[in-house]
Amino acid sequence: MKIYFIPFNKKLFITLGIIIATIIIILIMFTQFNVSAFKPIYEAETGRNEISLTCNVVWGTEYIPNLLDILKNENTKITFYIGGKWAEDNPDLLNRIFIEGHEIGNHGYDHKKHSQLNDLDNENEIINAEKVIEKVIGEKTTLFAPPYGDINDKTVEIAERLGYRVIMWNIDTIDWKDQDPQIIYDRVFKNKLNGGIVLMHPTEGTVKALPSIIKDIKNKNLDIVTVSDLIKE
Repeated sequence: MKIYFIPFNKKLFITLGIIIATIIIILIMFTQFNVSAFKPIYEAETGRNEISLTCNVVWGTEYIPNLLDILKNENTKITFYIGGKWAEDNPDLLNRIFIEGHEIGNHGYDHKKHSQLNDLDNENEIINAEKVIEKVIGEKTTLFAPPYGDINDKTVEIAERLGYRVIMWNIDTIDWKDQDPQIIYDRVFKNKLNGGIVLMHPTEGTVKALPSIIKDIKNKNLDIVTVSDLIKE
């Protein structure tokens, strides 16, 4: 039995080494990119003394004028996440929110649980809301807050592919459930505020609690900013 040896070729050895190293680097970069792509934002660690108030809007229309009046009186801008169907039904109120300087985000068209949707329906929920909102305010939304906070990696991937940052929260007022203004207030201030994202809804309890929430946040030397300003580097 003869044993054949392949002659050592230094140039070939170096070339193969370069190819293997390049493949490894590409795989590492690809993995890092995909990991970062599946990270919704819950809060911001910027070192700045800032906090964001957000309001999801698909119901509670009757309370929004009062919320806007309070925000105007307090010279405070927040981020409203708007449901597409609500925008379709309330274009004048949406336009007021926008004209008064608040940030408008996308909350899906029909308030569905996105983790239970297929890829096409996920896209349509976001795109259909985007189109309705843009028709009213003349600007494309770039922040997506999933209804119910219900997401999975696929939803985040789809939203980011459509040009969105996926925004969650780390301070929940649970104002849709509890209408006591003191309970709503306490749920905000039991948390670390700096860099936080506060979730609210248009409710009677929120209207009553909001002036004190804004006043006492500012008394702690925190600036209330929109989510886009909070997460910018």
